[in-house]
Amino acid sequence: MGVFDWLGRVTGGIVTRSPQQRMSRALVKTLLYRTLMVMITISVAFLFTGNTSDALSIGLVANVIKTGTYYGYERLWDRVTWGLTPDDAS
Repeated sequence: MGVFDWLGRVTGGIVTRSPQQRMSRALVKTLLYRTLMVMITISVAFLFTGNTSDALSIGLVANVIKTGTYYGYERLWDRVTWGLTPDDAS
């Protein structure tokens, strides 16, 4: 039995085995969102440090980690059917 089969059983069927969107869509959404977040993080880091090099380091390292985390989270939620209307699931 796979993880999604087990999750579907223990959650009463709100987790489905098949995703609602293509992997490429989730990847594009992830990359665009993280690009925005990199710019915000670098800006805030620069305001605190006053140093461009430090701000770039903080912004890039933090967001590389967050990008992978967000992508996994997005893919997991894509399998959750809770809160979707029948029209959304098609």
